[in-house]
Amino acid sequence: MFDCFLSTSISGRAVKGGLIGVKLVNLRNFGRGNYRQLDDYAFGSGGMVFAAPQLKDALASIMPDGVKPFVVYPSPQGVRLTQEVIESLALQDRVAIICGHYEGLDERFTEKYVDLEVSAGDFVLTGGELPAMMIIDAMSRLVPGVVGKGRAVIEDSFYRGLLDNPNYTRPSEWEGERVPEVLLSGNAGEVTRWRRKSAIARTLTRRPDLISRASIREYLTEGVNLAVIVEDDSVNLSGLLELCRAYDLGRPYVIAHSHELRESLKKSCPEAKILAGLRDLCGAGVLTVKVYAGAVKNSVHSLEVKRRCLTHEGKILLLFSQNVADLEGLDGLSGYLYAEGIDLPLNVKIGIALDKFLGKR
Repeated sequence: MFDCFLSTSISGRAVKGGLIGVKLVNLRNFGRGNYRQLDDYAFGSGGMVFAAPQLKDALASIMPDGVKPFVVYPSPQGVRLTQEVIESLALQDRVAIICGHYEGLDERFTEKYVDLEVSAGDFVLTGGELPAMMIIDAMSRLVPGVVGKGRAVIEDSFYRGLLDNPNYTRPSEWEGERVPEVLLSGNAGEVTRWRRKSAIARTLTRRPDLISRASIREYLTEGVNLAVIVEDDSVNLSGLLELCRAYDLGRPYVIAHSHELRESLKKSCPEAKILAGLRDLCGAGVLTVKVYAGAVKNSVHSLEVKRRCLTHEGKILLLFSQNVADLEGLDGLSGYLYAEGIDLPLNVKIGIALDKFLGKR
């Protein structure tokens, strides 16, 4: 099964060029008795199960230096195989994939020697060979030089967390359907904008569950600004600037006041005017997201915040405060992005929220 897979197409070129190395180990070589038996009946009734001693011998055969590789076992009981899992495996020095059959492996071997069980989906196959090929293929794409254009890997579905945008080629009209005009315009900026919007729309329609782990910063094309309401010197300005640089935000706006000034403002200058001023600075069409610690009345979950921001056409203004009272009564979308009751400095809380909201998946 593996001979063809490892000798053709991209995987074959990667093996031939020495970019990846795959060693095949035939478990039958470690069977017992005249029939090279690998499996036996499951205790307590059931099907056939791969026996632990033979599996251990096979694993030892690829450990001449005594160093155990990272052992992966494709199994319906495993974690879902995702791009994140693939990227984690690609960082290992060596990966050993055990292809099971029948009812699987003796649980004692799995518990002692298997580092990760992975499932290719909620279905059952006759063996682990096909999932093993999927894992090898997906890992190899992350090795520099395997895929001709490295940029193609970055633009793949799931690499940044969202699905890929639709793609078209010649002819520009086929069976009465035309390619979107923007793709024929030659305007690189508009094409990029269209691709981002299309990727967002496709993800929200087909796989909205992906939003929870997606990095949405680069899809917010109109920019994101950060505003912080603080008392006196309760915020570290240099740290705030570093956060803005790290998450590619615009310049931060800091509203600093004492308790006495707050009371005075409530009487003479409603804080809604402050927000109106911030919106003027950010420009027309800005969406204000008030960030709370914990759920408050009329607030929405962080996933819903991400969805609404992705579908918003203009800029985003993230408004933070240590004091919930500062944000109450102000217009805007209320979102809870970190747990309440966490006694941390404001900068740390802001960093946690930004990473949950804008950070890499």
